[in-house]
Amino acid sequence: MMVATPALGPGRGLARARVAAAGCAVAVCATVAAPAAARDDTSGGKPTVVLIHGAFADGSSWNGVIQRLERHGYPVIAPANPLRGLYTDSTYIASVLDSIKGPIVLVGHSYGGAVISSAAAGHPRVKSLVYVSSLMPDKGESGQSLGARFPSELSTAMRTVPYRAGGSVRGKDLYLKRDKLHRVFAADLPASTARLLAATQRPATTAAFSEKAKVAAWRQIPSWVLVAKQDKTINPRQERFQAKRAHSHTVEINSSHVAMIAHPQEVTDLIIKAATATGSARPSPAAKPSDSRAGAESRPADTAAAWVTGGAAALLLGGGALVLGRRRRRRSR
Repeated sequence: MMVATPALGPGRGLARARVAAAGCAVAVCATVAAPAAARDDTSGGKPTVVLIHGAFADGSSWNGVIQRLERHGYPVIAPANPLRGLYTDSTYIASVLDSIKGPIVLVGHSYGGAVISSAAAGHPRVKSLVYVSSLMPDKGESGQSLGARFPSELSTAMRTVPYRAGGSVRGKDLYLKRDKLHRVFAADLPASTARLLAATQRPATTAAFSEKAKVAAWRQIPSWVLVAKQDKTINPRQERFQAKRAHSHTVEINSSHVAMIAHPQEVTDLIIKAATATGSARPSPAAKPSDSRAGAESRPADTAAAWVTGGAAALLLGGGALVLGRRRRRRSR
């Protein structure tokens, strides 16, 4: 059945044409921008918090923090850090990040801080980094070189154990001495808990501390730092030095090295601050293009946004010009 369309006056015709032009512009914007939004999966939900443990520990060290974050509605994962060397570990954790949809808050404790600094470099969905009494090496630095500048009691508490793996693979693993772990690693935990940590500790190879960082993601990604003032594993002066040069948001608490076990609420609060911060409240140091691929990877999205905005404006202006031209021709008749 055909329905007759009522005749429109000049005013109504102009308004309708403008609406149609605006509708076309919106359609073009949706066509171009929708795939990008789908790729980034920025649906407005809370970011996924990824917790990376350090040497001599495992994912269970985050249990208290995980419980609190989940009560606040955050999706959380705490993958196993291989502890086989900085390059191997950061490559593995980067692959874990690739499997996650939407924005990510990446958190590292101790040696895990070095791992996230490498794994997050150039990753477009990592919105913030959180370092909990951890290493933050710059490009060309290692845990070993930083420890030499800021000595701690860690060197007196480690023992070396040779290991063999498949084929002809051999190396040396580092453990904490059982009689030193409580004092150096977890002084504010009960002795019974420290004994459990000593019995279940996961060793790290010497390469974890000797390999030099090739990138430093904190140069491009805003960071938050928790300084453990009673830390005897990483010198608190080192933690402050790292935070200052990274322009990190910093809090200090009276804690041993394992702040996430001894003070899970304070660690959770810092992670939530990083997760909820706005762009204007999250300063970061000037980026060095040679240090990360992040700058280069952001340019296509910027170009696409500019193209869409320009295209929409052109459609609107073009539609308006077309209507005005028709009005002038009608008047001249």
